[in-house]
Amino acid sequence: MNLAVQDTAHVVDAANVMRLLPTRPRLLALGEPTHGEHVLLDLRNELFRQLVEREGYRTIAIESDCVTGLVVDDFVTSGAGSLDEAMARGFSHGWGAFPANRELVRWMRAYNDGRPAAERLRFAGFDGPLEITGAASPRRALSALHAYLAARVDTGLLPCTADTLDRLLGADDGWTNPAAMMDPAESVGQTPEARQLRLLADDLVALLDAQTPQLIAASSRDAWDRARLYGRTATGLLRYHFWMADTSPSRLARLLGVRDSMMAANLLAVAERGPVLVNAHNGHLQRHRSRMRMGGLRLEWWSAGAIVDAHLGEAYAFLATALGTIRHHGVDAPPPDTVEGMLYALPDDRYVVDARRLAAALGDVTPPARVSPWFGYSPLDPAHLGSADGIVFVRDALAG
Repeated sequence: MNLAVQDTAHVVDAANVMRLLPTRPRLLALGEPTHGEHVLLDLRNELFRQLVEREGYRTIAIESDCVTGLVVDDFVTSGAGSLDEAMARGFSHGWGAFPANRELVRWMRAYNDGRPAAERLRFAGFDGPLEITGAASPRRALSALHAYLAARVDTGLLPCTADTLDRLLGADDGWTNPAAMMDPAESVGQTPEARQLRLLADDLVALLDAQTPQLIAASSRDAWDRARLYGRTATGLLRYHFWMADTSPSRLARLLGVRDSMMAANLLAVAERGPVLVNAHNGHLQRHRSRMRMGGLRLEWWSAGAIVDAHLGEAYAFLATALGTIRHHGVDAPPPDTVEGMLYALPDDRYVVDARRLAAALGDVTPPARVSPWFGYSPLDPAHLGSADGIVFVRDALAG
């Protein structure tokens, strides 16, 4: 069996990745089975450089706050601010502290220096302003959308004033209360004010769409795209807060689904720039339905990758990533009968495998799933090998 596996394995580089695919995708998604491993971030950086230099890629999108990511994009495209400011203010989830992310941003800025706007690299976060402890206030996105419109359309077309938004939003502490994550009664998402804000946000987004020709002419395509991002974020956050206040058994599944739906909408928007390298957890980029257990409940929802794939078809490609060992987290060599074990038995330190050829080589044999002793690592699902275009395998992750 390992001879068949080895026959599908190639060096991880842009050329070999493209050979796996029927066409150059607008969104090339590179997953990761866990966050924060330096070897995976370094590999991502090198692959992005090759895609830029050899395949014409100009954008990278990562699993970080889409609104704060604008700070990084401003820095890499125009030099606004400083590298330290971009790392401190432009990432969520603590990603700005990782050396490989800093090196990515530094390299992108250096690449762009002196280049015309059409050739510059772009950076995007595609997650919502969401942390595991809760969600941000919709104030920033909603106020920015209103300000963009108020400066460019007749006042009579606006559904409300900025003061009305401020009054309805109230104090941000109510929106960001971490207790609301586990206790619906602590959420402000279904108050009369929040319900009115959802209607106003919808009207503002509709106005943005209806005035598109005038708005692009009066500002720029980039400014209009940014306003669309604010609109998606405002409506998504208000929807997320609404379901945080829900008391039904489907509450957590709804929240997971809303988050991935927000991710998918951001990816589809950034794909309009195309082509884009996307980097996030395998679970957000996979093509099949996501499942997990939480609080004794079995939760199911569609991942961002599945939603995007339904829209883009062959213009979306997904490379799952797997690790052999993460010994600094107690994850030793995988059992030889698992997919990771078969890949680990090959001599190279890292390579990309044609996932569909690997699934065909296994035939009717479904290997047992690897069980990780560390909750932070998500093993490959042997039942869904063929739903990826490729598997990037790294033999050993070392502590950074």
